[in-house]
Amino acid sequence: MRRYSFLYLILLLVFSIFVLVGCQEDTASETEGTSDSDASSEGESGPPDEVTKWVFQPAFDSSDAGWDNGVVPWIKAVEEATEGTIEIELLPAGSITSGDEAFGATIAGTTDLYAGWATVYGGSMPEGTLAYGMSMGADNTEEAWEAMWGNPDYRIGELVQEAANEIGLHWVGWTNQGPNAAFTNSPITKLEDFEGRKMRAGGPQATFLETMGGVPVSLPGGEIYMSIDLGTIEGTFWDTGGIDDMKFQEVIDYAILPGWTPAQHQEIYVNQDSWKSLNDWQRDQIDDIFKSTYFKTSQMHAEKVDEALQVLKDSGGEVITLSDEEVDRMREKAINEIWPKIAEESELNAEGVKLWKQFMKDKGKIE
Repeated sequence: MRRYSFLYLILLLVFSIFVLVGCQEDTASETEGTSDSDASSEGESGPPDEVTKWVFQPAFDSSDAGWDNGVVPWIKAVEEATEGTIEIELLPAGSITSGDEAFGATIAGTTDLYAGWATVYGGSMPEGTLAYGMSMGADNTEEAWEAMWGNPDYRIGELVQEAANEIGLHWVGWTNQGPNAAFTNSPITKLEDFEGRKMRAGGPQATFLETMGGVPVSLPGGEIYMSIDLGTIEGTFWDTGGIDDMKFQEVIDYAILPGWTPAQHQEIYVNQDSWKSLNDWQRDQIDDIFKSTYFKTSQMHAEKVDEALQVLKDSGGEVITLSDEEVDRMREKAINEIWPKIAEESELNAEGVKLWKQFMKDKGKIE
């Protein structure tokens, strides 16, 4: 009797183990299936059902070259890349806030998007100077891209993105508007020719001119033409592609290249909350067009620069391209005297200036 009881207990134990293992496998299978399903659901990404509408007010209006050759192509690319799930209303400066207040309006969420220059918004985010264009820094679009995003040895753009994120923005667009140069009524062929010269110059332009020995004069853009014509100033710094829009060819005789910054840039930022409200797919689509729109719009600006310089030539003006020797002299002076001031503005700027210097050394532009 005891033998049968013992066998019965063994059989019962084996059966219990079998049932327990089976249940665990079923539970594991069920959990695994749910996990896969959840992961698949979370990983799935594509056009959302709802359309997101953004308001975009830059620091300028349609008279600026950055309108047709910068923000308009970028908007078109975004709307196409996101398959119509993002619609952007573009408004000129003054529609909601002034151009000077537009950056802060996007931070606050009053608008969703901003475009402008560090010469305007640098007081709120000095790291923008790293993207705008260092004094006598990158010579062209390709060099600027290599230093900011293209070469993993530098990736200076990540510092700008970090600074933008810290104040509630996300950097989503960039374009090279060409050289920001001096336009004068008498020739400049060497560094010493800037000595004592009174020119309209603001922000980093003023810093450059003063460092080279000139006298910066602060004037609204609308007063530059008359001030040159009356002899109050001897010229101005301006983005080269926009000189014909301002009719400067009527009052100046010389364009001095390559410019105090040979590659002047304009940035596009989106409010961070607006950015986060998109799904992963939409954000990826916008990130994916950053590079392509940069090179496309930069080429559009380059064509505008050529057109503007031709207008100057047709008006009897002359384009003076400084010798390599003079460029090297100005670059050395700018890097030694101007760049340290930029580095002092923030820790990220200090790191960015260090990387920019290394880039210039690697390119053989400085020792």
